[in-house]
This record gives sequence, structure tokens and C-alpha cells, in this order.
Amino acid sequence: MGSMDHHPLTDRRALAEALPDTPENVIARHVLGRGLCKAWVLGPINRFRAAVVQYDFLPAEPTGFGDDAEGIVELLGSVDGWECVFLRSSLARAVAAIVEREMGLTSRLYGELCFVLQEPVASFEHEAVRLLSSDDVALLSEAPSELQGAGWGSIDTMLADGVAGAGIVDGRVVAIAHTSGHTGRYADIGVFTHEDYRNRGLSTAAASLVARRAQQLGLASVWSTGCDNFASLRVAHKLGFTEVSRGTYVILDRPRRRLAR
Repeated sequence: MGSMDHHPLTDRRALAEALPDTPENVIARHVLGRGLCKAWVLGPINRFRAAVVQYDFLPAEPTGFGDDAEGIVELLGSVDGWECVFLRSSLARAVAAIVEREMGLTSRLYGELCFVLQEPVASFEHEAVRLLSSDDVALLSEAPSELQGAGWGSIDTMLADGVAGAGIVDGRVVAIAHTSGHTGRYADIGVFTHEDYRNRGLSTAAASLVARRAQQLGLASVWSTGCDNFASLRVAHKLGFTEVSRGTYVILDRPRRRLAR
């Protein structure tokens, strides 16, 4: 199958509205609605055959949508810098086979689990953990990038429009939990803890605060993690999350080159 250039979609909000408001689609709908991504579509937006969304904050890991495996791979030919693509699991093997055939590269599959908090969140507290506010922009700006959160375009916007909690030790952020995207029904929660401060309950306490605040806002919290990320899985279970679905990454084994034309 040859590849052709596709121009990025300009009406990203329309694609956001075309995607169902489900736990699996929170990040995509969020970034599409805020213009924090690039997107490509085959077919009319409201009944597309295939779509690919590349997040500004994670360009190497786009997400594919639709039922057309060939179409998804065709669109990936226009996506610069991707190293893996996240898909509904039923499409992953077909996409992997086409990628390997067209690119001459091997790939591997990696599963991700998606959870939703359907009951009141379990309460965990830690003396070093609190919710953040817009007054904490400078504090968060001084933290390493992986502890600054993502999904909002800026720290100011995340603290103003999202929800974030942090573990703060000696005046420094060492753990963070934050909503990395909102839709009308859901809030996706992301967490990270500095390696020197893990296994102290900081992420659990921060995520508990964030999930509680999301529930107060009328949003069900979503938690996604790799199938072998046992630390993250333990936190999800402690907080009361329930698995609702699984997706799959098709990961290139070597840096990509553009699809053959």
C-alpha cells in the first residue's frame, strides 16, 4: 500500500464532538477541543473511516481511531516523529502487520488498562500533600518537567482550569497528581513521583485529593496505565478504580522512517 500526504485537520473541535464521550477518549476529546494537537482524518468528520490525533505534549505517541486499519497506517505516513500508536486492541495486530509490511520494520504490542472511579474515592492523606491553586504557578514552574503536569498547554492554564495535587518536601514538588484532560463526563488523572520519594504514599494521597475534587465537580475520574506498571495498578486499586477496557500500543522497534510511496 502506498502512502500519500494528508494535511492536518483544521476543524479539530468537530472531531472532538465526533468522538464518543467515553473514558478511553478523554485526552483526545480534551486536546482536540483546546487545539493542543494535530489531527488527520479519512472521510467525513462525523463518520470518518480513520483518524489519528498527535498530542502536542506527547508527539511520539499518537492515537488512532476508526475501524480502517489500512486508513490509520495511511494517515500515520503524514505524522512526523511517531514511535508508537495507541489503538483499540481489536485493530492492533492488523495495524502492526501493515506497518511492518509497508515500513520494513518489526514492531511489538503493549497493553494498557483503563479504569474508572465509579464509587466515592478512598481517602488517603499525607502531611506533605495538598491541592494546588493558581498561586502555585511559580512553585510548579521550578519543578522538573515530568512533575509539572501536562495536557493544558501551560502550567497557568492547568492550575486555573484543571485540578492538581502535589507532594511538597523542603519547598520542592516531588510528586504530582493532576487532571490531564476533562470532558463533559470524565477527568483523566495522571501521576508522577520523583524516584527518590516513591513508596511513601505521596502519589496515592495526591491522586485521592484530585479524584475527590473531580467528583465534587461532577466528573468521573479515569486512570490509564500499562499492563505491567504494577505500582500504578496498586494505586488505582487502593483508590477504588474499576477496570473498564483495554487498549494496545503498536511500538516500532527502531526509529521510524516515512512510509514508502
